[in-house]
Amino acid sequence: MRDIWVIFRKELREVLRDRRTLMFMLALPLLVMPLLLEIGVRFAVDAQRTAMSETLRYSLWQGEALPALGQALGESPAFERVDDIARAEVAEAVAAGRIDFGLVVEGPAPAVADADGADGGAGPQHQVLLFYDNASQNSKVAERVGAVVSALSEAERTRRLTALGIERTAQSHLLTPVLLVERGTADMRAILGELLGSMLPYLLIIFCYYGALYPAADLAAGEKERGTLETLLLAPVSRLHIVLGKYLVVFVAAVAAAALTMLSLGVWGAYKASSLEGALGAVVASLGALDLVLIALMFVPAAALFAALLLSVSVYARNFKEAQSYAVPLNFLVILPAALPLLPGVEMSWGWAMVPITNIALAVKELVKGTMDYAMLSAILGSSVVLAGVCLGFCTWWFRRETVLFRV
Repeated sequence: MRDIWVIFRKELREVLRDRRTLMFMLALPLLVMPLLLEIGVRFAVDAQRTAMSETLRYSLWQGEALPALGQALGESPAFERVDDIARAEVAEAVAAGRIDFGLVVEGPAPAVADADGADGGAGPQHQVLLFYDNASQNSKVAERVGAVVSALSEAERTRRLTALGIERTAQSHLLTPVLLVERGTADMRAILGELLGSMLPYLLIIFCYYGALYPAADLAAGEKERGTLETLLLAPVSRLHIVLGKYLVVFVAAVAAAALTMLSLGVWGAYKASSLEGALGAVVASLGALDLVLIALMFVPAAALFAALLLSVSVYARNFKEAQSYAVPLNFLVILPAALPLLPGVEMSWGWAMVPITNIALAVKELVKGTMDYAMLSAILGSSVVLAGVCLGFCTWWFRRETVLFRV
């Protein structure tokens, strides 16, 4: 054990002198992560406000068939009419950005007749065609125009029913004889945690992986390149102890990266909890100390797995650059399982609890939602620890092979 500790301290000092390692261990989790989140949240909020408040330019054709529509749009400061566009050019005008939407009033359609041939006071029905860019995810054109048309339609419906002698209360009962009232059983933390809990483990797993990448590449392939590995092998220390000492350094680097990411997210969340509005702030504030401890605990076996895999790759590589190139395929083996909880239908179960990396991401997701089945934690931790142990055993065997360690 003393030899392992000596190797660990020696390698840790070497790693902490490397600026690339410090950047991935310290700078990215502590500075870049909160900055990206802050920019992302501000951009999303600003984009939402802009989409709902900006003045929309429009053109209206055949508006004389429904004068109330032109009047409603003209009286609102949120809309600006453009009259120099032909009806046949509406699609091109929207695509070119000359207008935000175009409206064409069709009809009125023939009134619905009763058995005697009269319309029964129902009156005609108009169709309003809306042309807009529906490929833009930030577009609120349909929502804003739909609100105007719905209000106009409701006012006209009320007028017609009142003209037929139907009271307001009776109108509501007549138009909606059966009313469905929804009562969701999930609390707001579970609803919003479904979204937040999918992104959080994905980010943490990526940072944990990259926290181990550079130390692992430097401690084996880097030493080969510098010619210092042979000197270390001549020391009166078993290769098992050398591997374990190096492995512990990479493991600590991965855990530190994940822990610092958690810390920065916690500080950012505590700061934003007071400024975020409504339920989102409540979800951020509802994550207690136990939840954070369990989330952090989930990344211990993940760090152990990443450390063993990346150190094995580094032992096989001839130099630092080759170790980085070998790590590229591993990126997909990490990113894809971590991204699975983002897909619909992927939920925590005993089957998913045995899938590496995905089980950790799903566990973090359930912890954020507050719906974790704690009986599954033992299965997740157990399967992850066993897999990490197998990878560490392979790394040790790999390190003892001269044909691998000094391949030409």
